[in-house]
Amino acid sequence: MKRTYKFIIPFVAFFILLSSFTTNPVNNDPKKDKVLISVINYMLTNGHYLPKDLDDDFSEHVFKSFTEGLDPSKRYFTQEDIAEFAQYKYLIDNQLKKADLTFYHLVYGRFTEKIKSAKKYYGQILAQPFNFNKRESIDVDYSKTTFPKNETELINNWRKQLKLNTLSQIQEKQDLENDKAKSNKKFKKTSFKTLEANARKDVLKSMDELYIRIEELEHSDWFSTFLNSVISGFDPHSTYMAPKVKERFDVDMSGKIEGIGARLQKRGNYTHIFEVVAGGPAWKQGELEPGDIILKVAQADKEPTDIVGMKLDDAIKFIKGKKGTEVRLTVKKKLDNSIRVISIIRDVVELGETFAKSSVVLKNGKKYGVINLPQFYINFNDKNFRDSAKDMEKEIANLKKENVEGLLIDLRNNGGGSLKTAIEIAGLFISEGPIVQVKYRGDKPRVQNDKDSKIQWNGPLVVLVNEVSASASEIFAAAMQDYNRAVIMGGNQTYGKGTVQNILPINQFYPDYKEDLGFLKMTIQKFYRVNGGSTQKEGVYSDIAMPSRYSYMKVGERDMEGALDWDKVDRANYSPVNSYANFSDVVNNSKERIMQDEKFSLINDYAKWLKKGQDDTTYSLNLKQFKKEEKKHKKEGEKFKSVFKFDSKLKFKSPQSELPLIKKDIIDGDKRMAWHQNLAKDIYINEALNVLSQLRMRNKNQQAQIVKH
Repeated sequence: MKRTYKFIIPFVAFFILLSSFTTNPVNNDPKKDKVLISVINYMLTNGHYLPKDLDDDFSEHVFKSFTEGLDPSKRYFTQEDIAEFAQYKYLIDNQLKKADLTFYHLVYGRFTEKIKSAKKYYGQILAQPFNFNKRESIDVDYSKTTFPKNETELINNWRKQLKLNTLSQIQEKQDLENDKAKSNKKFKKTSFKTLEANARKDVLKSMDELYIRIEELEHSDWFSTFLNSVISGFDPHSTYMAPKVKERFDVDMSGKIEGIGARLQKRGNYTHIFEVVAGGPAWKQGELEPGDIILKVAQADKEPTDIVGMKLDDAIKFIKGKKGTEVRLTVKKKLDNSIRVISIIRDVVELGETFAKSSVVLKNGKKYGVINLPQFYINFNDKNFRDSAKDMEKEIANLKKENVEGLLIDLRNNGGGSLKTAIEIAGLFISEGPIVQVKYRGDKPRVQNDKDSKIQWNGPLVVLVNEVSASASEIFAAAMQDYNRAVIMGGNQTYGKGTVQNILPINQFYPDYKEDLGFLKMTIQKFYRVNGGSTQKEGVYSDIAMPSRYSYMKVGERDMEGALDWDKVDRANYSPVNSYANFSDVVNNSKERIMQDEKFSLINDYAKWLKKGQDDTTYSLNLKQFKKEEKKHKKEGEKFKSVFKFDSKLKFKSPQSELPLIKKDIIDGDKRMAWHQNLAKDIYINEALNVLSQLRMRNKNQQAQIVKH
């Protein structure tokens, strides 16, 4: 079924405006840039949840976002450049309305000139030893610093940044040698002169590799930066997605790709094997290894294509392909530098780390189930492929066969994903009813319900979250909290992303343009809990908060510039279940344990120390002072070495239903074993299991009486 969009409104005049553009689909086509900015402006103005006036304030945002987005480290532009750009500071809004890209071309043109100069700067600076006796410092929080006054000050900024990089390299090399000297008294340390020279060589190599990647970028990549400077003026989650970016997004969401099953990395001019995905075609074939270099790619028996010097995205296009097709890789082996042609039959590769997985643990003579859900995944193009809701239902079914008496769902670091699957998963724990409210701009909230009266799990339930659990994770956690169905544990509050984005093909709004214009990911809705409160900025507050490394960090939506505000709507028509006879007692007991626990106290001190380090962004560039500061920092960190060392002594294992599959796949079995070992060493899992083991369910009659009352 063809997708329709709520805001396709007076389109004729807009179409007439764009028809004046010539649209020859060629690279670096300025007409394409005009089409993109005009269409995106139209889509945002008419479709965004909270449209913005294109006024002087908006213009100022684009000005700052684009100039600092291109040059966040203040390496290229001077105050003289910024002053020249500033003639358009309050005119960009007017230019955008006319698809006038004068400001963009001025800044981008200057930036490309500066890039060419930069290679000369860093090469000359790194050619000579640094003076490490000089008393000077650098602040690496460049958002607090101004652009250099002129070229002389710019070069000095370069010098300081490269000097810091070199100092860090020297420190690392000296630490390694000191460790070797402790274990080997005959070990001869390298002279400082040689260490310094080698450190500069390493920094130079890194810079050269960086600029190879920069030079690979095309005009369209930089124009995407400008587009996103405009779009971010509406909110931080609306973005432009070029076709190749959208492709990677779909892979992440689906958890599968078609190809050889290897992660690639560009180093200099060469495409390296970074990782061979367990269970994938390359892994099964057995010859390709991490560190190998791909020199040429051939499709079956056709002539090979040389990919040396090729952009990584372009190289990937040759290597990926449909299931069942053959690809022949000419590879330089890391082990012996031999050149070998490796034939691989492409297949569907499942990225297993994306998917739900479960474990069983025995605590105080009773069994409990743990389910880890890294993402609310779904494949929009293949309804028959696995999704998180189907997988969660299967995992719970497998755990019920194990006779578990409670269930722990781990949503830590889960950034969200499909709202549809979040609703369906919530429905596994309650009878039919509202799960979330979703609101378009100018409309009343629409209640999204679980319509299936079946309850997959009606026993004790704990949901573990942290400060970066976001979006669909928060919808699920909020529903469980509002229904009193689960104890929510973790960070003080979740991330706070309460907005909904839709990914819209830009060509749908200008069909005459034949080249792929990419996609606009645009905020079109807001989430609201069934109790009426938004999850935006506030997130979900834990019933039981535990100290974590994020406790004092700025990591949430509330810390993002331009984030939409929290608000509330009317409460949905739902009935909390009041499942637990001892909910308050269990929560209070846990809080008391956490407060008195020395390990949690240490974690809290560690979080404060991390925040202090995050705020302290100034480094000495004097060798003695740098070492002194590093020594102090290292000494402070010594007391936190054991911060996450913990052993619950609990034994975790896979459900019986998984054992045949694990026996077939030794690699997957090893991964599961490692996960189980980590669960036993996880203090948060341990406390969550303490809570789970203490929860007592009311009988159905008691629940019904309370709800009715």
